[in-house]
Amino acid sequence: MNRSLLFKLGAIALLMLLLMIPLLMINGIISDRQQTRDDVLTDIARSSSYAQRLTGPVMVVPYRRTVREWKLNEKLNQRYEETREERGRLYFLPERFELDGRVQTELRARGIYQARLFHADNRISGRFALPEQLGITEHFADYRFEPAFLAVGISDIRGIENALKLELGSQRLEFAPGSQVDWLGEGVHVALPTLDSRKPAALEFAFDLRLQGTEQLHVVPVGKTSQVSLASNWPHPSFIGNFLPTQRDVTDKGFTAHWQTSFFATNLEQALQTCLDRQACEDLNNRSFGVNFIDPVDQYLKSDRAIKYALLFIALTFGAFFLFEVLKNLAVHPIQYALVGAALAFFYLLLLSLAEHLGFALAYLISASACVLLIGFYVCHVLRSIAHGLGFSVGLAALYGLLYGLLSAEDYALLMGSLLLFALLGTVMVLTRKLDWYGVGRRKGIEQ
Repeated sequence: MNRSLLFKLGAIALLMLLLMIPLLMINGIISDRQQTRDDVLTDIARSSSYAQRLTGPVMVVPYRRTVREWKLNEKLNQRYEETREERGRLYFLPERFELDGRVQTELRARGIYQARLFHADNRISGRFALPEQLGITEHFADYRFEPAFLAVGISDIRGIENALKLELGSQRLEFAPGSQVDWLGEGVHVALPTLDSRKPAALEFAFDLRLQGTEQLHVVPVGKTSQVSLASNWPHPSFIGNFLPTQRDVTDKGFTAHWQTSFFATNLEQALQTCLDRQACEDLNNRSFGVNFIDPVDQYLKSDRAIKYALLFIALTFGAFFLFEVLKNLAVHPIQYALVGAALAFFYLLLLSLAEHLGFALAYLISASACVLLIGFYVCHVLRSIAHGLGFSVGLAALYGLLYGLLSAEDYALLMGSLLLFALLGTVMVLTRKLDWYGVGRRKGIEQ
């Protein structure tokens, strides 16, 4: 292979490296705009309410216990009894926990950025089953019980939109702010009527909770058996957490989902005991499930994914230019390569700026069309042939179409990319199968 061909290939490679500079700058702009968007969303959530996590209800029974210890008076050589008082709490999880929620979403805008808020109308009900003597088998007479209360953990109490009242049989009891339980965090609590601690008891409860939040709703399944049903007008849910719905139905008008768990699956009693003994409650709080009300079209994520293919895209375009040179005996100057490469790089800046206002799909169509028309017009003159320019434009438009397919089919992106590269390699091999590469550099078009 002679020097002129090596010089041309080296110049093309150098141009591709130089084009990485504007591509990296555009990638930095994408990251900056995405960070600005995230900051605005956080600010909107700060002024309204954050993602919500619902934990409870949990029944709490405070107690005072008289502890008796025998000690020895060494001077008198006599034993005597010393008493002291300990304070503690007993915690009971529901025998049955049910949540039936209806969720409506809305958009809050600040400038060009939008945050998705939700309003969840929840009906929470269940049953507590208290054992005889509250499960205490030794020294029951030494216990003095204080009034029990029900505690509900709500991660951001600013999102509570209604006056909470507990339905306990025929009684209506008002909740008070604060969960009064450290490991539940923020929330509410309600004092319960006096219980006869010596006898088994069953308490049926229910209350309505209207809750506002941003993007995510989590529920911790606190019951020995837990059933959670959610229905919403949001058609693009992302189900998150440790448990997927046992049933779900997603349509363009919204979704319905149903979860069902038991202590055998959640092991929540052990997690609660670990939380109380070791003050390590992260495991308990993480045993949740719920819904993320995400926007399926994240223009920044897709723009970032698109620019990852930029170098491959430029290489394919330059490769097509080079094939025109060697197959049609034409001369394309490195400056002309550079101008086409610059137009390809500007596509990503156009895509980002338009996607913020028009949505990703329409922005992609406009940006790709503008670049194909500009490069096609230029190439018609570079190759001195309208037919060759139109052919090149059609191929470039096909590449943009394939790139959009790669971005849309995330799960199949690797497969589609592999097949595309294999097909292109096969095309090049077929077109150049009879080419005399030793004689390419001696042609007048390449030498120019």
